[in-house]
Amino acid sequence: MDTETVLALLPQLRRYARALTGSQMRGDTYVRLCLETILEEPARMRSSATKLELFRVFHDGWRAINRQPQDECPPALAAIRRVEHGLAELPSVERQLLLLTCLEGFSLTEAAGIVGLDVGDAQTVLSKAQQAVRLETSVPIMIIEDEPLIAMDLARIVGEMGHVVCATAARQTQAIELARSKKPSLILADIQLSGDESGIVAVRDILKSVDVPVIFVTGYPERLLTGEDIEPAFVMTKPFDPEALKMFISQALAVLPPPLDRTKDVA
Repeated sequence: MDTETVLALLPQLRRYARALTGSQMRGDTYVRLCLETILEEPARMRSSATKLELFRVFHDGWRAINRQPQDECPPALAAIRRVEHGLAELPSVERQLLLLTCLEGFSLTEAAGIVGLDVGDAQTVLSKAQQAVRLETSVPIMIIEDEPLIAMDLARIVGEMGHVVCATAARQTQAIELARSKKPSLILADIQLSGDESGIVAVRDILKSVDVPVIFVTGYPERLLTGEDIEPAFVMTKPFDPEALKMFISQALAVLPPPLDRTKDVA
């Protein structure tokens, strides 16, 4: 096993795990268990330490752990399951295939191998997942972005998904005020606004009074993914693929669904 290669791939695996679970804590717990498995059973890495092999071992562990009864889970996972009781279930294989192909760039054949399906079944499952994204209930989405052209592009993508942009803010104070009054179901935020203003600071203030999932769309992901503080579950790097962003929006709403009163009267 090439330890250096595995370590180099960890940021990608952590990004995927956060998006899959909707939480840094939950995602990192699964990543840690994956690494412990590799250390204890290095033969699980069937070939060289490639991204494909690492993700396959991660999913092998994912499936094994989630088949275990609660009282047989590792302590860290048992604690997470107690926290998750009554919340969104862990993502289905449909969501896994969407993330693997759209976010991580695996081919359908590679993604099928990772989740343990044959290619034909994976194609059917992925097609159903893509159709489900198109049929999602419309919700209000807020955009925090100081570049007008990028804000317009984000609004176009939101509209194509059937959602509604309830507010657009280019300044920190404006974003905070609009979020409190409009109560969006999701926020798309840049981290660097005009001058010295910060989308990160705006979002932190918003989350004190509004419980809402946030996707950071930024050209500076390293400012968020430092490993030194709580990291967001959803970070999309600019320039972004519109289809990947649509999948991210769908995933954020799936693992952190909005209250029912935010899915009505958005037109």
